[in-house]
Amino acid sequence: MNIVNNLFHSTLGKKYLMALTGAGLFGFAVIHMLGNLQVFLGPEALNRYAHFLQSNKELLWPARFGLLAMVALHIWSAVKLSAENKAARPVGYLNDPAPPAASYASRTMLMSGLIVAAFIIYHLLHFTVKVEPVNLTGRDFDDLHVLDNAGRSIHDVHQMLVIGFQQPVVVLFYIIGVGLLCLHLSHGLSAMFQSLGLRNKAWWPALQQSAKAAALLLFLGYIAVPVAVLLRLVK
Repeated sequence: MNIVNNLFHSTLGKKYLMALTGAGLFGFAVIHMLGNLQVFLGPEALNRYAHFLQSNKELLWPARFGLLAMVALHIWSAVKLSAENKAARPVGYLNDPAPPAASYASRTMLMSGLIVAAFIIYHLLHFTVKVEPVNLTGRDFDDLHVLDNAGRSIHDVHQMLVIGFQQPVVVLFYIIGVGLLCLHLSHGLSAMFQSLGLRNKAWWPALQQSAKAAALLLFLGYIAVPVAVLLRLVK
């Protein structure tokens, strides 16, 4: 009980909570990206992968609730820590609103995190809940079906992606949203190690560069799908 109490009420506990939930969400982001990239293997590969996920609801729904819990705890701990930092130093730097060593990504962590949360909600409405007005195409994504190799009617996720990303406004929004996510990660990944007490002067610069490289790869991987569809490279 004391461990749980410290986790939610102490500053160090909130840092651990934010770091651990951030690590979990990063892992999900990588797996989700790899799943999305199967669109380049052809319709059958992507639809087979999507059908596997959708047909195993005993795994899918606990995973979804777990992700929502991690998102909520990550945002809560970030907001709480930000409020505590402001309370500890109510007056900002006199002539320098941001410390010289602080990067833009680190100074905008809370703001970018909240915008990313809004983007995730849109993404869920777009492709998971499939709210028709959100996709800007006038098509009902629930009506898209195709027969698999066994003759079963399954949801045509490949066609849904192709139709959904034919709207330049939607693609632009996705690029901006993913860009902010990766800006958030470019600092958050290295900050995670610092919060867990794993910072070391010898390899800290390399860790920071690795975090930026990972964020860049994630950005390129995520925007590859909407950009390829918009350019008619995926049909």
